[in-house]
Amino acid sequence: MRQIAHKLAVPNPTEVARYGDVFDPNTGQIQARVALGDQAVLDAAIAAAQKAQPAWAATNPQRRARVMFRFKELVEAHMDELALLLSSEHGKVIADAKGDIQRGLEVIEFCCGIPHALKGEYTQGAGPGIDVYSMRLPLGIGAGITPFNFPAMIPMWMFGVAIAVGNAFILKPSERDPSVPVRLAELMLEAGAPEGILQVVHGDKEMVDAILDHPAISAVSFVGSSDIAHYVYSRGVAAGKRVQAMGGAKNHGIVMPDADIDQVVKDLTGAAYGSAGERCMALPVVVPVGEKTANELREALLPAIDGLRIGVSTDADAHYGPVVNAAHKQRVENWIQKGVDEGAELVVDGRGFTLQGHEEGFFIGPSLFDHVKPTMESYKEEIFGPVLQIVRAADFEEALRLPSEHQYGNGVAIFTRNGHAAREFAGRVNVGMVGINVPIPVPVAYHSFGGWKRSAFGDINQHGMEGIRFWTKTKTVTQRWPDGSPDGSNAFVIPTMG
Repeated sequence: MRQIAHKLAVPNPTEVARYGDVFDPNTGQIQARVALGDQAVLDAAIAAAQKAQPAWAATNPQRRARVMFRFKELVEAHMDELALLLSSEHGKVIADAKGDIQRGLEVIEFCCGIPHALKGEYTQGAGPGIDVYSMRLPLGIGAGITPFNFPAMIPMWMFGVAIAVGNAFILKPSERDPSVPVRLAELMLEAGAPEGILQVVHGDKEMVDAILDHPAISAVSFVGSSDIAHYVYSRGVAAGKRVQAMGGAKNHGIVMPDADIDQVVKDLTGAAYGSAGERCMALPVVVPVGEKTANELREALLPAIDGLRIGVSTDADAHYGPVVNAAHKQRVENWIQKGVDEGAELVVDGRGFTLQGHEEGFFIGPSLFDHVKPTMESYKEEIFGPVLQIVRAADFEEALRLPSEHQYGNGVAIFTRNGHAAREFAGRVNVGMVGINVPIPVPVAYHSFGGWKRSAFGDINQHGMEGIRFWTKTKTVTQRWPDGSPDGSNAFVIPTMG
């Protein structure tokens, strides 16, 4: 059976005592085992990072950018290989797997412009003969703890910026689908990054805690569930680290009476059911405004849902594939039953779906609920599966209030032809990312990604200029070159005291 090892700059310093199983979600069978690391593994990675990072930080930004350019070329050249590997462990269809990789590459493209992004501020003549300038300097060693649902995109969001600005980076990916992160680290080395600049360690909570506690790691970026995000943030900050921890979501799509229902249905079926709903920016709640809109939307959704094709991850005609493992399948089905028990109307039940020839695979059919109430636990919590809930709103104000008062505040969308309504909604809604006739409002790579409330802990967002800020520290220099006047006329005077 295939063994997935750590990607370290030095040989594994300890004999592997624990392994995790990596499943093929299409068949339900174990396809590989991944080594679960310990403190010794992390110490070895940090020692290598400490050895490599000073010279990398001293490398001029243009040369670091060339490594990013080369890495981008290599990932593109290996796109098919990476997508197949990703799909085989995650279960998302090949088209979604390529999208996962491409969205990560867009951050790498941003990093190719790192010489410009790192330029600091400069003020000439802040006082008599005094100039002030700032520099953005790397932190040293950063770490990333990433989830199973985007095993290419989210690691590249983190390590791309961290490495481009001059840090070394230690990545702990999900043990459920670890092969693509290892392959990306191999390609980064091939692109010209020194040994030790990007390393991959595998593990569970033991490794997470070791990362959060290690004094040599200056900053940690995390994406996962909100409870764990809060834990990571609290423990990391207590250890003196800079931490950004992105949590769960329950994104809403507001459908105004003037919306193009046909387009809304197309957007919803992709945003709610694509990638089996295993996305923090999925759209699992739709809020039609008015009974007429709700009834029309429901009737239009039914044939669209019926037309969804669920298949193995290599099925080019499939809209989505299996969920990641048996435990997650059971969790999603439990939430469906919870919704039924709470009194929501289960219009389409995706439980019990099987795929011929793949009866042991982790497949779930699409589900649709109507008449979901904000008091229901199935509405309050993230289901993270192919389940769409209809929450009916009487008017615009109620529709605005629903996402604004929800515990999560990652993303929200409004579908309308009315520019005033869209502008009013975007300005007032208490959510971090807003789409206007855009169902999944993930910002482009040169803007930043980040939610509000229990969707994010920490003050600085992912990628874009916010990412530059997170992975660097600012040094400000005030300089004066005296002319040596013998009468002392060149004495230093603080500008505000002159």
